[in-house]
Amino acid sequence: MDAELTATDQAHLRRALELAEGGRGRVSPNPLVGAVIVRDGSIIGEGFHAELGGLHAERGALADCRERGEDPAGATICVTLEPCAHQGRQPPCVEAILEAGIGRVVIASDDPSEKTAGKGPAILRDAGIEVAFAGGDEAAAARRLNQPFRKHARTGLPLVTLKMAMSLDGQTTTAPGDSPWISGPESRELVHRWRAESDAIAVGIGTVLADDPLLTARVDGARQPVRVVFDSQARLPLDSQLMETIDQAPVIVVTAHDAPGERRSALGHAGVEAIAATDIESALRTLGRRGITSLLLEGGQTLASAFLASDQIDESRTFVAPMLLGIDEASRRAGPVPPPGIPALDARGPLTGPPARHEALESTSEQVGADVLIRARYKEW
Repeated sequence: MDAELTATDQAHLRRALELAEGGRGRVSPNPLVGAVIVRDGSIIGEGFHAELGGLHAERGALADCRERGEDPAGATICVTLEPCAHQGRQPPCVEAILEAGIGRVVIASDDPSEKTAGKGPAILRDAGIEVAFAGGDEAAAARRLNQPFRKHARTGLPLVTLKMAMSLDGQTTTAPGDSPWISGPESRELVHRWRAESDAIAVGIGTVLADDPLLTARVDGARQPVRVVFDSQARLPLDSQLMETIDQAPVIVVTAHDAPGERRSALGHAGVEAIAATDIESALRTLGRRGITSLLLEGGQTLASAFLASDQIDESRTFVAPMLLGIDEASRRAGPVPPPGIPALDARGPLTGPPARHEALESTSEQVGADVLIRARYKEW
């Protein structure tokens, strides 16, 4: 933190964080950003990055000043992420701040991307503008706001969130012939919102063969995520719901390098992008190069175990439903068995070694309908 922030600065940063949420699900791979322009303790302009390719938060707040008939010269701008200094879909925000004559810039968090990191604040300081970075709760909240962006900027990989639902006796699947739902309707509605906020949804081929899911976000006006199937031998049925709705949302199939060429070709002719990967990390790296910064991992157990063994789970969201399923081993054997080879993706068999242990950095719980939702975060980016 470069300078001590006032309680007013902190309050306006919290308002900027609220504004930034307005772009959730609509700006990826760009970050969520909010900005507030303040003079004499009063807000004279607000803005946030609302859609990919649209005005950045700082330029939006300056435009709001003009609409209100306010002059931002000499004012303070409080922004959740350091202003950019490079030309992208929009011109650099640093230029707009200089042109407007802003006198002070308060920043909640850094931008770790190579083309931006530190450049904007340095230009502003060189121009004689006071620049202050926040610490404490506001800085932590600003970093949490953009964990997918930050991880992708630092590693090239998407942020992975594992979604699970389980009964009180620890079951994650119901018996064959029973209702497939463990979580309640309110929880399932929330999952659709998470899908709409994610760049991609991932499942294993076992889940597809057992459930034939759509994996779309049933939210009005939602941007549909890319649907990713980890399918080592390219067995995705051409008549599955995923294939029949490929015009609504793209499908990527991750196969092993030895997957039959004719199956990969058939998927390609049907509009699927098939990518070959050696392991989970290489698959995620390929997805990251396609601009995917966040991935919601929905199923099933084999794939989740592979991600855990590869240390590629950043967060988890687990619904615990108030029910006891009491499924016996015979019922388990009667259900569909996921194919082997997903952990390594190259058909060499599952990974060996002790089970992966993941201690949460922080966790919270909340009631969602009749269920309890436990959120845990394992890594900080």
